[in-house]
Amino acid sequence: MFKGSFVALVTPFRADLEVDFEALGRLVDFHLDQGTNGIVPCGCTGEAATLSHEEQKAAIRFVAERVDGRVPVVAGTGSNNTKEAIGLTAYAKEVGCDGALLITPYYNKPTPAGQLAHYRAVAEAVDMPIMLYNVPGRTGTKMTPETIAELARTSNIVSIKEACGSVDQVSQILAQSDISVISGDDALTLPMIAVGASGVVSVAANVAPAAVAALCAAALDGDYAAARETHYRLLPLFHGLFMETNPMPVKAVLARMGLIENHLRLPLVPMTPESSARLDPIIQGLVKM
Repeated sequence: MFKGSFVALVTPFRADLEVDFEALGRLVDFHLDQGTNGIVPCGCTGEAATLSHEEQKAAIRFVAERVDGRVPVVAGTGSNNTKEAIGLTAYAKEVGCDGALLITPYYNKPTPAGQLAHYRAVAEAVDMPIMLYNVPGRTGTKMTPETIAELARTSNIVSIKEACGSVDQVSQILAQSDISVISGDDALTLPMIAVGASGVVSVAANVAPAAVAALCAAALDGDYAAARETHYRLLPLFHGLFMETNPMPVKAVLARMGLIENHLRLPLVPMTPESSARLDPIIQGLVKM
């Protein structure tokens, strides 16, 4: 159901650290113009951890209305509180989103039984397509292929964003279920598609949307020569955008592109000048300045 390049959209802030909806609109229009296949607001890259629920809902609604059905919108609605996750997911459905991205509950570190109960509770409460999100580097816990395969038996759990850094994990998931796997690591998009993944939820697509979409399209069409060429051309960017904590580098680049102002909410801060200097030669020729 979800296929191609989905951008893990940043949330732009003004100097007063309120959400900059004017800039958010520019970002959405930029992606629609550049061929991004889907938009994911209010995930980790969107700094959802520092958004109030009211702000998160406002951003989700704004993006859904701005996109107006032209590409799928998969809203970040996850929480380590199942009741909150249900409420945010229900809201995403109400305002017309096409799916919900739900991170594995963080901090609580639920067992597989708890993960099953959490996701089933959300899926039963809200009848909309759900994309699981496995990112142990952020949550402190990893979903096993067996747990994912069991959740795939639920009809509206249709996809998983895999960001555990393992192509073997993707292979094991697809060997046990028919769930759609989406890469959560830009640098692993091509190898993951090679073993059966359907695309990527991409940080790099924020700044190079056409190129990331082209990489996915070529790989999904079986044109691995073209996909490899784009992969290796973008590889320095994939790594450069994580030289400091995401989304610090990608927001710095977007600011250089004139699309947003470079503001983050504490405890995140702008990149150091030293890291910015290292990033500058990487982005030359890869992003439209």
